[in-house]
Amino acid sequence: MPYFIKLSLESQWLWAISRFCLALLFLSSGLSKILAVETGFLEMQAAGLEPAWLFNYASALILLVGAYCILFERHMWFGTLILSVFLALTIVIVHHFWNMTGIQANIAFYFALEHISVIGGLLALTIASHFRQQLRNLGVVA
Repeated sequence: MPYFIKLSLESQWLWAISRFCLALLFLSSGLSKILAVETGFLEMQAAGLEPAWLFNYASALILLVGAYCILFERHMWFGTLILSVFLALTIVIVHHFWNMTGIQANIAFYFALEHISVIGGLLALTIASHFRQQLRNLGVVA
């Protein structure tokens, strides 16, 4: 492996960028549920979730807490866990392609696949965080 690549993979700046890229998805979604409340309520109602205000604000809280944990690397395991459960529940509640037909089923299927891929990214981030912490404890990584 080229030395520059090795240094980059061990760097704090690339680690911060990777966390930011993954957290941005959840941060933007959580903020939109707070800043565009009516849209959030309509989204919850369209999914059949009532009371819409409760599900909207609960979703916002989960998304923002999870994003915070990732961005600031505080209780990363907890943040990625709640976001992974949130995404899995979203597949079952909203993107239940197995109960749909036609183009609607295809769209829901691809959303479900995207959610599963993001869950994989969250798991990889948690694993990387764990090993980075172990290396930090050994004094190998700053």
